Amino acid sequence: QVELVESGGGLVQPGGSLRLSCAASGFLLSEYRMAWVRQAPGKGPEWVSIIDIGGDTLYPDSVKGRFTASMDNTKNMMYLQLNNVKAEDTGIYRCATGSWRGQGTQVIVSS
Repeated sequence: QVELVESGGGLVQPGGSLRLSCAASGFLLSEYRMAWVRQAPGKGPEWVSIIDIGGDTLYPDSVKGRFTASMDNTKNMMYLQLNNVKAEDTGIYRCATGSWRGQGTQVIVSS
């Protein structure tokens, strides 16, 4: 059974940092193109990082230089390091591939 479980969200001040985790079971993360997708209140989903099967990472301009995605194949987990966060980074963050995605972890950026 495929399962993705995110954790690590919370309240963070603008300019702060946060590390999100995604634990996978039922499949190997390393065999799929994995994404972190966020959804801000009242908005549609937006991808914020992609890790290709070969390990290459992609980011949209909105988070490039601030977010870093990584994967630990020994633990079958992936991570998203958020640095210098902004109010517009607020949202629910999910790890996903294809039609598989977790329930998400909420990030609130506020002073």
